[in-house]
Amino acid sequence: MTQNWPRHDMSFLGGRRLRRHRQAEWSRSMVRESELLPRDLIWPLFVIEGQNEKTQIKTMPGVERLSIDLMVEAARSARDAGIPALAIFPNTPDHLRSESAVEAYNPDNLMCRALKAIKDAVPGIGLIADVALDEYSSDGQDGLVRNGEILNDETVEVMVKSALVQARAGADIIAPSDMMDGRVAAIRTALDAEGFEHVQIMSYAAKYASCFYGPFREAVGSGSRLKGDKRTYQMDYANADEALREIEQDIAEGADSIMIKPGLPYLDVIRRARDAFNVPLYAYQVSGEYAMIEMAGAAGAINRDAAVLESLWAFKRAGANGVLTYFALEMARKLGG
Repeated sequence: MTQNWPRHDMSFLGGRRLRRHRQAEWSRSMVRESELLPRDLIWPLFVIEGQNEKTQIKTMPGVERLSIDLMVEAARSARDAGIPALAIFPNTPDHLRSESAVEAYNPDNLMCRALKAIKDAVPGIGLIADVALDEYSSDGQDGLVRNGEILNDETVEVMVKSALVQARAGADIIAPSDMMDGRVAAIRTALDAEGFEHVQIMSYAAKYASCFYGPFREAVGSGSRLKGDKRTYQMDYANADEALREIEQDIAEGADSIMIKPGLPYLDVIRRARDAFNVPLYAYQVSGEYAMIEMAGAAGAINRDAAVLESLWAFKRAGANGVLTYFALEMARKLGG
């Protein structure tokens, strides 16, 4: 026997049905609270020596290290897709790495040659230059090391020299990612003294000591040589208030924009930073996040393309102005197409 249940009384809603806006794509589009556009994406690229050379990164399927000539071609593709800026990371040859990381301020190093070549060929795209010593040191640390201790002030002196050669090579944004105290103020002072008042500083103000950096360290060649860990200078992932203090300090020292890294595990920090500070704010969807999406998609565990979009929208919803992501070119073409 069929039971005729009484219709549920919805009068308590007062006529409001929130699903009405969600009934059709055109309506969902009208009330969408955040947007994701090609201009919101920054593409990180890894540069290597050679001509017409590309090498695979086994832990980052689909991402390749590129020689400078191929990186110039990638910059053209990024510009055409509407990507506003590239973030450049060098894989310095082993014989040029040292405990003192002097290659970091060689004006003819791999990073500087890449910056100059891209700026000459594709002047309309912004160039973000990473400033940290792990790409030049023989021990894989972001700072100079003495008797097992990471030296803060001595590292800052080297970073200033590195930032200056990068600015001379054409960097539009200097991005210190090392988490040493005082480096933003020191770099700002040096840039201004050399006539680079127009060069911005994007500070990795809240960079956590995270396991999600593993594939990146392989990409730049620092992972296998890393001695110890980076917990004495990168942030403890148990802390969020501390991140706000780091951001506040770097803004006071002259940072033009702020980076939070990694991305998805720290959406709460992005949201709190957006609420607390009125500065451009960026998130880095780091290599481990990229690898998880790619590998889970390849295994059939998730819809890979849907996961990419959902993850990027999460950053914008949390309050980020833009996202550094290895999906940038693919997503820019889809979003702009």
